[in-house]
Amino acid sequence: MGLNLSLDFQFESPIKKVWLALTDTEILAKWMIFTNDFKPVVGHKFQFRTEPTEWWNGIVDCEVLEVKDPHKLSYTWVSGGESLVVTLTLTHEDSTNNLHLEQTGFESEDQTYSGAKNGWTQMTGELEKVLAEL
Repeated sequence: MGLNLSLDFQFESPIKKVWLALTDTEILAKWMIFTNDFKPVVGHKFQFRTEPTEWWNGIVDCEVLEVKDPHKLSYTWVSGGESLVVTLTLTHEDSTNNLHLEQTGFESEDQTYSGAKNGWTQMTGELEKVLAEL
């Protein structure tokens, strides 16, 4: 079945603002390393694109699987021979919004898994900066 990456992040920003940062194509591009043509519509096929490297073409093919505004977003993540699913779940607790990120389907705890873990951690750090500007 594969290995799952599970990460949790907390944000003080209002849940609608966090949701906007997860679903608006221009805001998404500000905190992710990717340009994109994302739309929060089930069945929408889109790509995340970044500069290619000698090991990777810089393209992630995706399809939106689930949208439950403002609590859940899920999409496929197909790149570099890996076919994964990203699920973002937002919950509000006290004055904090918790973002639970799960990326499922990794073959093993290899370079791709480590890269995803480091990448998501770095990008959500950028997300915090973007939220402060919204």
